[in-house]
Amino acid sequence: MSQTKRETILIPGSAGKLEGILSTPTSVAGLVVICHPHPSHEGTMNNKVVYSLAKAFNDKGFTALRFNFRGVENSEGQYGEGKGETLDTLAAMSWLRQQYNPGLPLWLAGFSFGGYTSLSAAGQSNIAGLISIAPAIHLFDFTSLPQPECPWLVIQGKKDDIVKYAEVLRWAKFMSPTPKLIILPQAGHFFHGQLNLLKNHVAEFIQAQASLSQ
Repeated sequence: MSQTKRETILIPGSAGKLEGILSTPTSVAGLVVICHPHPSHEGTMNNKVVYSLAKAFNDKGFTALRFNFRGVENSEGQYGEGKGETLDTLAAMSWLRQQYNPGLPLWLAGFSFGGYTSLSAAGQSNIAGLISIAPAIHLFDFTSLPQPECPWLVIQGKKDDIVKYAEVLRWAKFMSPTPKLIILPQAGHFFHGQLNLLKNHVAEFIQAQASLSQ
């Protein structure tokens, strides 16, 4: 497992500068932008699920960019009702692409509210893979978003009292093609005590896609 360098950065966005943390392994095989939960529920780039996603990607040789949406902590601007945060995600993707070889695969990942913004951004860009963790289908109309044409993993906790797993199951089944869906029987919304399991499932999916592309 390679060493990871972490640095705080500022990204130019449509509502002002966005604060981010870039974590880079010694050898870079790919890139990922990770989106955090809803700002009104104390969602930030330092959320434990978001951090665990970054770690999973770092362990597979990906540079991971997690960032604060507009109006969160040191990011400029105000809450944008999902549309503004989708623009933030696209800005973060554009910035990350400019820093690296354009041939590197770029993934998106998001938790809860970040599951919406990452899926929304995925429909407006060419990405290599998408990870959706407990996507906030109770807050936004996910069915109105274009489906990604890339490999897609959805992970949902069965004991989630915020995003109901039965609703996620119903929604995922109507997607065509359907995403790979993993239900964690003991996991609540914030995956307390389940973060290592979550990270392992994400890492296995990344590895599987890397093997298929070789």
